[in-house]
Amino acid sequence: MADLIPVSDPADLRLSDYVRLRDVNLRKSLEAEHGLFVAEGEKVIRRAVAAGHPVRSLLMARRWAEPLADLLDGLDAPVYVADDATMESITGFQVHRGALASLERLPLPPLQTVLSGARRLIICEDIVDHTNIGAIFRCAAALGVDAAVLAPRCADPLYRRSVKVSMGAVFALPYARMTDWHNDLSVIRAAGFQLLALTPAPDAEPIDDVKAADRRALLLGSEGDGLSSRWLHEADHRVRIPMNETAQARGVDSLNVVAAAAIACYTLTRGI
Repeated sequence: MADLIPVSDPADLRLSDYVRLRDVNLRKSLEAEHGLFVAEGEKVIRRAVAAGHPVRSLLMARRWAEPLADLLDGLDAPVYVADDATMESITGFQVHRGALASLERLPLPPLQTVLSGARRLIICEDIVDHTNIGAIFRCAAALGVDAAVLAPRCADPLYRRSVKVSMGAVFALPYARMTDWHNDLSVIRAAGFQLLALTPAPDAEPIDDVKAADRRALLLGSEGDGLSSRWLHEADHRVRIPMNETAQARGVDSLNVVAAAAIACYTLTRGI
C-alpha cells in the first residue's frame, strides 16, 4: 500500500488542491490554472482513474485506506490522511464519502473527433447549473447516447458537483466544447445529424412523431429561458414532450431540463 501521510493543518500548502470546494469562483480559477479537478467518493475516484486521469494526490479519512488499498498500491502520488474535522476545515463541508482525489484534466477532443464516432448526440446550450450537467450526462450515458457537445457557456462537467451527481458518467460519455456558438450547429448538421430542438412550445412536433434519421442530435436549452431563438431557428425540427391533458389545469406546462433530457434521450436512442 502507498505510504499514508498524516496531515492536521488546514493551511498546509500540500493540500491546496482541496481548499474551499464549494466556492465556485475560486474553484474555477484554481482548477483552470492548474489543470485539475476533484473527485469525491470511492466509486467516482475509481472511475476517474480508470478513465485515464493521472492522480495528483488523495485526501482521505484513515478508514478509507483499506477499501482503496488496491488502488493505492503502486500509486505514484501522495496520499494524505486527516480526521474529519481537518477535512471539513480544508474543504468547507463535511466530506461524508470520506475520500477525495485531485486528478489531472485530459485535453478535450475537437468537435469533429467526437462527431465522427457518434450516431446519437446531445447538445447543451448555456446549461449553467453543475448539478444539471452531471445529471444530464448520467441520463445520456445510461440511455445509450454516444456523445455530448457543450456550448461555450455551459457548466463544467468536471466540477466536483457535476462529477458527483453523474456518479462518474462524465468519464464514460465523450464530449467536446464548441468554439463557435454561432456556426457550430451547421458543422454538426454537415456531419449528417438531424437537429431536434427540445422545447415546451405547444406548436412543436411531438418528439415521437418525427421520423428518425440515421444520425440524430438533441438540443437542450438553459434552465430558465430554454433554447435561444437562433438555435430554435437552425434546428431541423422543434420537438416537445407531450404533457398530460390535465397538466395545464394544474399549472404545469413543462418539465425541468433533467427530466426532459431523460425522456428525450430514451426516445432518441430507441431503434438504434
